[in-house]
Amino acid sequence: MRGTTLLVLTVPPLMWASNAIVGRMAAGTIPPLTLNFLRWVVALAVLLPFIFAQLKADWSLGRQHWKLFAATGFLSTTCYNALQYLALITSSPINIALITAAGPIFTLLVGRAFFGAHIGRAATLGAVLSILGVAWVLMRGEIQSLTHVAFVSGDLFMLFAIALWSVYTWLLRDRPKAMSGYSVLALQMIWGLAFAVPMVLAEVVWGGYPPVQWDMHSLGMVVYVALGPALLAYICWQRAVALTGSQLPMFFLNLTPVFAAILAVLLLGEFPKSYHYIGLVLIVLGIILSNRDEAVTNIKK
Repeated sequence: MRGTTLLVLTVPPLMWASNAIVGRMAAGTIPPLTLNFLRWVVALAVLLPFIFAQLKADWSLGRQHWKLFAATGFLSTTCYNALQYLALITSSPINIALITAAGPIFTLLVGRAFFGAHIGRAATLGAVLSILGVAWVLMRGEIQSLTHVAFVSGDLFMLFAIALWSVYTWLLRDRPKAMSGYSVLALQMIWGLAFAVPMVLAEVVWGGYPPVQWDMHSLGMVVYVALGPALLAYICWQRAVALTGSQLPMFFLNLTPVFAAILAVLLLGEFPKSYHYIGLVLIVLGIILSNRDEAVTNIKK
């Protein structure tokens, strides 16, 4: 695997690990749908000046494939992080990470059910190993910890979010090859923001959240999730799907809780224990297995 491919596969889980932390910090400060809407407004405002000429050249092709961009924009920009921010209000990080780890399984099943993809043995084994690795970290190396996992409404939001993300990842295969990846992302943002407007208005009117108290802290959170977890991560994610297909990036998504542990060391002084290393080995083995030709050849285009 080339270094650039490894980089675009690794950046999204790193950014999204930090996104969970910031999303948790924002809970109670910025309403979830509002936070999601603002992050994409800022991301689009930053991206447009750099790609306007390219987007103008791709506009005709984008109009031809408007249904694809409307669908992917709704699934990603409108829904995924809005559901995650909703989930972080009531759910714990351990539950969110556990549900996110089911991403490869959702991808395999969605691919089989709706896209005619074959579920290879290597991909299946890789998914199982990766989920076992994440589960071992979440259980802190103690199987009896499973009895303490209780699902709440936030868990259901995250379960729905990861299912939609799997569909979005498969749909990305059908993006026009002649269109710039930046134009693809911009059109998804535009469509997603259009769908998000009535949802944000409904949240303001009926959500019951207190008015946002804007200061440097709240503004900083919006800017960070816009530039890192939104803009940079999505650019890398789309490039990763273009290079490797739809399954392998979902396996790398299992690195999110590992990066969360690293961030805990840097920000909280909590150092990894032996079960972290065991979990990391299982996750990496799952990624290696998923990278075998027989696991991804049938979904490359």
